[in-house]
Amino acid sequence: MERFTISLDDELAHDFDHLIEEIGYENRSEAVRDLIRQALEKSRNNSDQSKHCVAVVSYVYNHHEKTMADRLISTHHDHHSIVMSTMHAHLDHDNCMEAVFLKGKTQEVRHFAGHLTAMSGVRHGSLNLISADVETSKHSHGHSGHHTHAHVKPKN
Repeated sequence: MERFTISLDDELAHDFDHLIEEIGYENRSEAVRDLIRQALEKSRNNSDQSKHCVAVVSYVYNHHEKTMADRLISTHHDHHSIVMSTMHAHLDHDNCMEAVFLKGKTQEVRHFAGHLTAMSGVRHGSLNLISADVETSKHSHGHSGHHTHAHVKPKN
């Protein structure tokens, strides 16, 4: 592990210590590491350096709107190669929230999330995208024979 030193004025250091205590970090180092990861991820996303990703797109919709649930399910099935799972929650008598877990090529994931959140009836859509590398490996899980499959590893 590499160490480096930074200098902060007293007010900034005090504000930072208050923030990391409020969030619940155990120390400054963990907080700084997360800030660096966030900055690197933002840079990768803004420059389209990320070829693959894992992501969650979340949205709220009124389930009473005609055909809304069917259109959402159909859209998920049309993109089965990037949709891993969907979590559905009932917020009240009218509104539902869904979180769709995705993995795949960043451009395809962004396109799908944009299409989904732009659908008539979908409100409050948001995409959280994390750059990832795809590694193909050949190995065994303890049963007979080796097999090859891809692993998606979030970037550090």
